[in-house]
Amino acid sequence: MGAVTELKSAYHPWVDNYPEGIDWHAEIDITPVAERVLDVCARYPDLIAMDFMGRQTDYREFGRMIEKLSAALQTQLGVSKGTRIALLLPNIPYYAFFYYAVLRAGGVVVNCSPLYSIDELTQIIANAHADIIVTLDLAQLFKKAEQVAITTGLSRIVLCPFAKALPFPQSLLFPLVRRREQARVSASTVADRVIPYSRLMRSGGSFVPVPIDTAHDIAVQQYTGGTTGVPKGAMLTHANISANVSQTKLWALDAYRPKRKVIAVIPFFHVFSMTACLNNALVNAMEIDMLPRYELKGTLDLIKRVQPDMIMAVPTLVHAVFGSERAKKMDLSSFELGISGGAPLPQSVREEFVNTTGGTLVEGYGLTECAPVVCCGPIRAPAKDGSIGQPLPGTDIRFCDVDEPDKEVAPGERGEIQVRGPQVMAGYFEDPAATRDSFIDGWLRTGDVGLMDEQGHVFLVDRIKDLIISSGFNVYPRAIEAVLESHPEVDECNVIGVIDDYRGEAPVAFVKLVKDSRVTDKELKSFLVGKISRVEMPREIFFRDELPKTLVGKLSKKELRADYARMKDQSGGSS
Repeated sequence: MGAVTELKSAYHPWVDNYPEGIDWHAEIDITPVAERVLDVCARYPDLIAMDFMGRQTDYREFGRMIEKLSAALQTQLGVSKGTRIALLLPNIPYYAFFYYAVLRAGGVVVNCSPLYSIDELTQIIANAHADIIVTLDLAQLFKKAEQVAITTGLSRIVLCPFAKALPFPQSLLFPLVRRREQARVSASTVADRVIPYSRLMRSGGSFVPVPIDTAHDIAVQQYTGGTTGVPKGAMLTHANISANVSQTKLWALDAYRPKRKVIAVIPFFHVFSMTACLNNALVNAMEIDMLPRYELKGTLDLIKRVQPDMIMAVPTLVHAVFGSERAKKMDLSSFELGISGGAPLPQSVREEFVNTTGGTLVEGYGLTECAPVVCCGPIRAPAKDGSIGQPLPGTDIRFCDVDEPDKEVAPGERGEIQVRGPQVMAGYFEDPAATRDSFIDGWLRTGDVGLMDEQGHVFLVDRIKDLIISSGFNVYPRAIEAVLESHPEVDECNVIGVIDDYRGEAPVAFVKLVKDSRVTDKELKSFLVGKISRVEMPREIFFRDELPKTLVGKLSKKELRADYARMKDQSGGSS
């Protein structure tokens, strides 16, 4: 068990205004998550741990796989404390097997998206000094692993058989019907570095317990998205990972308990899903119902088949699923709880979920460097519109002047959100300069601007880097987006700042309309009059059939900025 954070900020009204049954001062369990999961496997062997495309794995089998694999990692691959192992896997049971086996053996998980380009993968693998990569025996993924191994010198590629993860008879038919999708290992120049998963599992050997220093030993090296430059490896200790699981369990009261079912559509390689779907579920003897990738029909088919209790997802995914015509005709009353994270939650999306399921949808806030959850809305009480909730147990936050980040602003004023707590990372891997820039007197700088009310509810205003300085005034894109989203014919929107000869910068809006809408840009601007200031009025409104999103479905400003620059180059126009 770990010590509770000592309150250091001058203003912390949430402590005395917590939801009933939750204590900010509660003890935070920081026992390594691999130990906690194996304990669950021993106590609940007959419960289902995972469902993948209809194939189920109970906790007995799950525990056995972790134990065998952790021994094989030591005896066959020489994994020891600090060995970096890259997981290039979608949501599939192999991910969970390796994740906990690597942590148990003292290794460090380096999460990688199967959708990364070869250049992106190479950059991360090289920066992390990963020695081993684990992926599937699918041609598309193996080609990436092969190229990265050639470039970076990876010593081993562990190949897991995709077909074996499928239920019968798909497990037999896949290699025959989808033969072209199978990796051709024998013809590869790195064939001698490939280790089949089956060989690992047959290797035998005894596991040698590894002493884990939870406060200092790194469990996961999680790379930031890289939207503003080269991705950085946030070093999350065993204590960081376990603490955030404990904090979210304390906050959720009795929502996390054995036999509950959680839909895992967002990928485990993303820090939100790693904690909210993977660790939270398995530490609490819940069932994870997973899909290898998001697809609307497959998601709704899965929901219909398993009747889940919970879903964790980004707002755009919640909207796509629960706002769909098919969802409105389904019985979704099994859902008790949804947790939305990764982006601001529009009130309209919350209402869609509540109206469709009868359950509760709460908004959480966090970042990679905090493993990731910092704040969350109340599970058993009404949420405040627009709030990202209150700080989790053991989490202290303060608000500081954007220009003087070591100076706290007055209560209720806007400022940069800064965080202290047991979930805050140790720093960035081999990047002391970036680490120094991210901390002030032990407080993590989030780069987000927010404010807090008298009950300790936090309201997110925007990202500092997305702030638009227009005619000397601060313009926050999120404020414009919130009003646009309230228009009945706006499905999604995203606002960016662009160079403006007169104002310095000006907001520009990109909008996706609901189906068959014919609303014009003039009508939308007329709708905005009186709801936002003149300086916040978008200079231009562009309509798109789809808005670009990140790998986990968050609306992305990076692509829109590039799109806008291309449009201006092609038109030869000036700002």
